[in-house]
Amino acid sequence: MTRVKRGNVARKRRKKILKLAKGFRGSHSRLFRTANQQVMKALRNAYRDRRKRKRDFRRLWITRINAAARQHGMSYSQLTGNLKKANIGLNRKMLAQLAMVDPQAFSKVVDLAKQA
Repeated sequence: MTRVKRGNVARKRRKKILKLAKGFRGSHSRLFRTANQQVMKALRNAYRDRRKRKRDFRRLWITRINAAARQHGMSYSQLTGNLKKANIGLNRKMLAQLAMVDPQAFSKVVDLAKQA
């Protein structure tokens, strides 16, 4: 059987991993074996956290809306329920933005919700 030389393939694979590990500290960016482990861990964390980011932002928006709603004598759940009854289709991101940036507009939204 003929001899198979695969140095080029192996080198390409290792260089790809080491390129992904650029910026890691110490041997994590220099030695292939440890770099490979750290890259796999980093990719796993990145995959998980891309999904987690959406949950985290939703929690943040709800917290901000709740704080702003309580200043107007209303809880978050009451506000969302009343907004639904009043047919106001503002999402949480926009409500939180209003509460932070434009409190007057948010108070008008709350007044509309109270009327419903």
